[in-house]
Amino acid sequence: MKKFIFNLIVVIFALGLILEKIQAQVVQVDPKIPKYKKVMGISGNANSIGSGSMNNLMTLWLEEFKKIYPMVNIQIEGKGSSTAPPALVEGTAQFGPMSRAMKAKEIDGFESKYGFKPTAIRTSLDALAVFVHKDNPINCLSLDEIDAVFSKTRKRNFSKDVTVWSQLGLSGEWSNKPISIFGRNSASGTYGFFKDHVLDKGDFKDNVKEQPGSASVVQGITEDKFAIGYSGIGYKTSGVKTISLSEKKGGNCFDGSYENVISNQYPLSRYLYIYIVKHPTRPLDPLVKEFMKFVLSYEGQQIVIKDGYLPLTPDIIMEELKNLY
Repeated sequence: MKKFIFNLIVVIFALGLILEKIQAQVVQVDPKIPKYKKVMGISGNANSIGSGSMNNLMTLWLEEFKKIYPMVNIQIEGKGSSTAPPALVEGTAQFGPMSRAMKAKEIDGFESKYGFKPTAIRTSLDALAVFVHKDNPINCLSLDEIDAVFSKTRKRNFSKDVTVWSQLGLSGEWSNKPISIFGRNSASGTYGFFKDHVLDKGDFKDNVKEQPGSASVVQGITEDKFAIGYSGIGYKTSGVKTISLSEKKGGNCFDGSYENVISNQYPLSRYLYIYIVKHPTRPLDPLVKEFMKFVLSYEGQQIVIKDGYLPLTPDIIMEELKNLY
């Protein structure tokens, strides 16, 4: 009997590993995306300042890029998307990763310095995820309900302020437990995107536990059974689970799958950008150009999947490559 149980455990474990591999292979880079071709003479130093959500992604891209060009050195700093525009304006960074689009006032500041607008390169797709603890039984929430959890202004007009899990339909040990709320700090593009698209530009509650990075949001939820929070889906771990989302309570729920993101059915789909300084009549700096070409290559998009984000389609890749010339 013991041997049977042992063998059963081994089979279940093996099936789990197989399932994980199958799930990892669901999203693949389209083979029509061109592979990267090495050029000669690429070396030098550069800085990347911006998104914390893209910090791992920038690091992974750089690691592979340095294997091709060992004489390249790019320093990466990820303290939030709002740090990218001033770094580009001041010339302290050549790459400005942002998990949101630049605001009008940021573009104006850039244009007043250079006389032309910044070039935004879409690098990948992301489903901004709402996370709960892995043991939480809830599977779907509407943006109206999430607004009522996170916001003190409730601009989506949900009927009541939501502070305990029973108000979201949970019972038993969950029923009267206060909802512990995790989020990003105001320098984060993820904070700005969530504020704009979920809170309708409303105000966060004062008890949101603001974190300096997406990983710390997920870690906080992992350690707090009654927590909820948000970050890029690429930061998902085994300690948390993602919630499917609907626009309105009672509406159709969609998870953050690749198909739902590229079809815009998942309500918190977004692009991840790298902003660069590109003069309209002068060639782009070779190091900057080749790094961006690598990001937009087949190999670069494989790294996107490796980091838990979603690759661009071939059509978008071709559009963005044109912006480098």
